[in-house]
Amino acid sequence: MNETPEKPAAATKAAAKKAVTKKATAQKAVAKQATAKTTTKTTTKKATAAAEAAPAKKPAAKKTATAKTATAKKTAAKKTAAKKTAAKKAAAKKTTTAKTATAKAPAKKAPARKPESRAAMVRRARRINRELAELYPYAHPELDFTNPFELLVATVLSAQTTDLRVNQTTPRLFAVCPTPEDMAAMDPERLEELIRPTGFFRAKTKSLLGLSAALRDRFGGEVPGRLEDLVTLPGVGRKTANVVLGNAFGVPGITVDTHFGRLARRFGWTTAEDAEKVEADVAEIFPKSEWTMLSHRVVFHGRRVCHSRKPACGACPIAPLCPAYGEGETDPEKAKKLLKYELGGQPGQRLKPPADYPGQPAPPMAPPVAAS
Repeated sequence: MNETPEKPAAATKAAAKKAVTKKATAQKAVAKQATAKTTTKTTTKKATAAAEAAPAKKPAAKKTATAKTATAKKTAAKKTAAKKTAAKKAAAKKTTTAKTATAKAPAKKAPARKPESRAAMVRRARRINRELAELYPYAHPELDFTNPFELLVATVLSAQTTDLRVNQTTPRLFAVCPTPEDMAAMDPERLEELIRPTGFFRAKTKSLLGLSAALRDRFGGEVPGRLEDLVTLPGVGRKTANVVLGNAFGVPGITVDTHFGRLARRFGWTTAEDAEKVEADVAEIFPKSEWTMLSHRVVFHGRRVCHSRKPACGACPIAPLCPAYGEGETDPEKAKKLLKYELGGQPGQRLKPPADYPGQPAPPMAPPVAAS
């Protein structure tokens, strides 16, 4: 009877324990659910906050990217500009180098000739003279004169100026003092004024007064016909004396002016620079009877074709005989444009040229403009 009531009490305890356990389990489940909900809410809030913050950050990132792109473009542009500048400088340098090379390049010369014997040079020189005689059958002194005194004075005045300027000046001069006596009596200042256009008028006035007085006092007012006498006159050297002797007295002479000396060297007749040495060298090549006309022909050619700075080689009839061919313009058309005086269709130097001269007379000097 005593054991029967204990069994229900144990069962009751067990049931109570189960109930407590279930309740605890339920409470834990509820707590877990609450925690999960809280976590979800927190995550959602964080995600929302991140989403809300993201748009604000994107424009900044975009601006940064744009700035970087612009910087890159600028850098690329600078590099391109630098490359272009370098290319331009290189091109300019090449052009400058090419121009310098062209400027420094020597004038085109004819092929080197074989060594020439003395006899061959003489034959060639005389052939040049014959060729020039055919080219200039009308060669003559290019100073206007009517007597030995006028030729002497004109030749003295021709120093450091052109024959044209002398020819334009002497008409007034000889109208005032036609003889040595008249010139010797001239007032120096008046004489200076008359010959001023020829340049170096003070030195020339001194020479003219001196030679006029010498002609009056020592030679009876006449120009002597000997070289030895002429060179004793003030302002008269071998060149002037040979001009007067050859053209006023018919005495053969070689006139070595700047043109004659230049061409004699180009033709290979001499290597000398001194006028007297050039005269002596050329005199050994040609017969004496040719001296005067040879002088005129060579001077004519030097003034018309074989210029000092730019010879007209391409228009020169004696080019095949000239060792200096190629020093000047060799193109025929361009060379023709370099020809002067009658060969270039221009007036000559004489106001009163010989009758057989094919060109035009030179114009007289223009009258001075009157002061207003």
